[in-house]
Amino acid sequence: MSKNRTKENKKPENGSMASDFEEMKQLGKQMENQRTNEELKDDERQPDPVQYKERDKDID
Repeated sequence: MSKNRTKENKKPENGSMASDFEEMKQLGKQMENQRTNEELKDDERQPDPVQYKERDKDID
């Protein structure tokens, strides 16, 4: 990261972790309000594809 970036001008990196507790609380609130796959299907929307399948568990 560059020198002394302030919260106002800090650009988040894709896939980065929360940088402080306030951001972590905000992300938690977003997750609480996230709709389930069933709710999305009821609205005729496509849920995210499955990223982990039980059969893939033993592959390393």
